[in-house]
Amino acid sequence: MTRSLKKGPYVDVKLAKKVAARKPNAGPIKTWARASQIPPEFVGYTFGVHNGKSHEEVYVTEDMVGHRLGEFSPTTKFIRHGGKMQKEAEMAAKAAEIATAQAAKATTAAAPKK
Repeated sequence: MTRSLKKGPYVDVKLAKKVAARKPNAGPIKTWARASQIPPEFVGYTFGVHNGKSHEEVYVTEDMVGHRLGEFSPTTKFIRHGGKMQKEAEMAAKAAEIATAQAAKATTAAAPKK
């Protein structure tokens, strides 16, 4: 459910003050306000958005206006799905990569030198 239009977008007051007091190239602005929406005034600034463990640097562009800061700093890290099928697929991909590398090496070795 979206925020009421009469209330306007939620922008963290402390964060807005920090942005007003800094220049865009002065380094990242550390924040824990993941719920804060990105207004047009934030464009060009780099924010260190906390993801629960560390601060992820997020450079704000025009396309991000209206979104929330937390959307660009994921809190979970996907490693991969496991299992026998995944392992077999990885081995097949690695074997194919080795075969193409050997084929490329063989064609460069067979080419006459000038």
